[in-house]
Amino acid sequence: MECLQLAVPTLFGLEGLAAEELRRLKIANVKADNGRVYCTASVADIPRINMNLRTGERVLILLGRFRALTFDELFEGIKGLPWEDYVPKDGAFPVKGHSLNSQLQSEPACQSIIKKAVVERLMNKYGCRLLPESGPLYQIQFSLMKDMVSVMLDTSGPGLYKRGYREAGVIAPLRETLAAGIVLLSRYHGREPFCDPHCGSGTLAIEAALIARNRAPGLNRSFSAKKWDWINGELWNDAVEESLDKEYHGEYDIWGGDINHSAIVVAERNAQNAEVDDIVRFNVVDATRFRRFEPSGRVVTNPPYGERMMEKHAVDDLYRRFGAAMHQLAGGWQVHVITSHPDFESLYGAQADKLRKLYNGTIKCNLFSYLPKIK
Repeated sequence: MECLQLAVPTLFGLEGLAAEELRRLKIANVKADNGRVYCTASVADIPRINMNLRTGERVLILLGRFRALTFDELFEGIKGLPWEDYVPKDGAFPVKGHSLNSQLQSEPACQSIIKKAVVERLMNKYGCRLLPESGPLYQIQFSLMKDMVSVMLDTSGPGLYKRGYREAGVIAPLRETLAAGIVLLSRYHGREPFCDPHCGSGTLAIEAALIARNRAPGLNRSFSAKKWDWINGELWNDAVEESLDKEYHGEYDIWGGDINHSAIVVAERNAQNAEVDDIVRFNVVDATRFRRFEPSGRVVTNPPYGERMMEKHAVDDLYRRFGAAMHQLAGGWQVHVITSHPDFESLYGAQADKLRKLYNGTIKCNLFSYLPKIK
């Protein structure tokens, strides 16, 4: 197990950012693909990647890939993998996955076959007739794509977007991983003012604060693999110490505003939970009256969009007045807006300098970037 093949799923559009993050962590053989990034890593890298990755959804160990046109081929392919190297006698190993454009279309049937194959392999290896599954979780994931089976173990547990700072029961419009990706795409590094005048529960501003401080986003949460006996517990401690050693401790101007007072209360609590409340501030404000007088800075925001949140005419009017406010900023400011609104540019009053397609869950969005007019 000195060398592991890993797969890191991402939201569509963030693959390149996740690949670059892995390279900065000195991970080998990084390759971006549609919706995921592959790499080669050591056991010691599993804690490091889980703890530091901002734009990946989870960290999976790729155990094998093979072609299967029948359930017999699926069973034998799964049974041939060295499950005993990873899953102990008491390990819990539920199975989940999906099938797309393959002969084996029934996902429940595939789950059942995979489970039976793993059970048979482990019972033979451990010399027992019962597997209690009372120990740590070893979540098995499978992907059937054009008859190619990929079989993986999930080291993360809850998705990496669950940083641990968000208030329970609060629905936010952006996943933390997408918010971090948007901040990174804006090329914000903490040197200029960062403003989100539609901050909601504060996700963009908090992710900007974590990036400015270079604080690992996974420091305040746990991971499934932390309970695995073949990953030495000291490796997790080492990953924490390494992350803390890389943190910056400077002064930053990071701000979020929202017209909804209750949203600001939640945002402030989230910032406290993320341990960045000392460098990010929130205020009740109308985004259409936003003003800043510095010569340069960044507005990065996710305004309301979609008829489920506001009536269409109200959204259109908001975008027009918000655009007018942005046009009053000094020429050194840049503005980055993510929205699914098809007429955003005409309502905002300017064509974007850059346009990038992203997905907020299943919602196709565009990130409209307006760059500085002066050098």
